Amino acid sequence: MRLLLIVLASLFLCACGGYELKNLAKSDIDLVTDQFIAKTREDVSELVVMLYSRNPEQLAKNPGMTIEGRLAQLKVHRYRLQFLELDYNQGTDAMNLAFNPSFTGDRVFALAVGLGSMLRQAYGYQPEMFFPDQLDAKVLMASAQNVEMLVWKLKNTRKPNGEHYIVSYEKWGVVDNLSFERLFGEIIVLQEMMAGIVSDSDNRTVTSAVYAVSKVFIPLPI
Repeated sequence: MRLLLIVLASLFLCACGGYELKNLAKSDIDLVTDQFIAKTREDVSELVVMLYSRNPEQLAKNPGMTIEGRLAQLKVHRYRLQFLELDYNQGTDAMNLAFNPSFTGDRVFALAVGLGSMLRQAYGYQPEMFFPDQLDAKVLMASAQNVEMLVWKLKNTRKPNGEHYIVSYEKWGVVDNLSFERLFGEIIVLQEMMAGIVSDSDNRTVTSAVYAVSKVFIPLPI
């Protein structure tokens, strides 16, 4: 009888306001985290479209590939993002590949895979959170700092001839697209906010440090 009452109550909640049964296994923080995960993935997808529109030569390195095809690749791999053309590099390794002078592949794809997989790692490779899942505030903060470093590299890292490896904010010496500022800023804020939420829930303090001097990404703990 008790089990029957629980099931009936669950069905009633599902019928009210579109409440999903799975949400019964989620805390308030889990529900918030789900929104953060969804938003960061949405922002990465938007970045991919914008970067390819400014760097069509990168997409052309794979004959027949389209922007839609790249977005589909990033979605098909639901958890880890590993691709042969990047030698299965993920996270900061893939982001470094995007600025490696000897890399001859699609730099935009390397950046997207690196950024996307790093953000997934920060959330424990979970597409959504449930009661047993736990996040590390320090890892989330490190991911935010890595996005800041990525912005710096996009603006300042150049080929020997002075051209950017990947065109974003600036083209031909003119800053003409601030949409990148908005998107990257949004991702950074989301990661910092999530780190703060996790830290508060664990009664811990997260210290933010400036790593720009080193010019390198921070490896996230496995």
